[in-house]
Amino acid sequence: MAKTIFITGATSGFGLACARRFADEGWRLIVTGRRRDRLHQLTAELSGRPVLAVQLDVRDRDAVRGVIAALPEGFGGIDVLVNNAGLALGLEGADRADLEDWETMIDTNIKGLCYLTRCLLPAMVARDRGHIVNLGSIAGTYPYPGGNVYGATKAFVKQFSRNLLADLVHTRIRVTNIEPGLAESEFSIVRFHGDRDKADAVYRGTQPLTPADIAEIVHWVTSVPPHVNICSVEVMPVCQGCGPLAVHRQGS
Repeated sequence: MAKTIFITGATSGFGLACARRFADEGWRLIVTGRRRDRLHQLTAELSGRPVLAVQLDVRDRDAVRGVIAALPEGFGGIDVLVNNAGLALGLEGADRADLEDWETMIDTNIKGLCYLTRCLLPAMVARDRGHIVNLGSIAGTYPYPGGNVYGATKAFVKQFSRNLLADLVHTRIRVTNIEPGLAESEFSIVRFHGDRDKADAVYRGTQPLTPADIAEIVHWVTSVPPHVNICSVEVMPVCQGCGPLAVHRQGS
């Protein structure tokens, strides 16, 4: 019997790549996103596959509840939740950052992820099976100038994933936090509010990870034997590594 996967933020980037990867494996897909036109394009691309596309802003708690309550027969028993919806906005220092950008990141990266998890988890516990895959970031571990609230939201995702495992240790439910490094998608275009030149500069001279790379990892962690839980995956392209701690020297 085909399994069902629920993917947030499925209209671009990692989410879109995950939808394609799991569709190729014959999974039933519930794909959500804010852009209706992109959802239509995705369902047309996956025509003939069992796909349910739902327009959803994960920041809207009542909408999240409504979507889950209204899932049609055949899509209700969700085996995997991919909490992919998320974003970074701005790269200014904390003293100059836009508070609205901070709120949007907190509402999406933290609260939206929590809403989906809390609404879908009881049914997983009742069935004693399921898998929650959270899309974190190496920014949740390694700080960098301008990463302030974005990095903090991904640090939350890391710790929330660990605490979910602690809460669910009496069950067969798995939790994985995937932490990509430099990866090229619409991420930087969104971060720089549509400035494609700034976005392109992030990747210039590098071979970054691709959404397909991350989708392959998501597929792998969900495909290992059911008694195996891949708790976290930190992944970077070979052109990326850790740097030294910053030191400010007077007079320099």
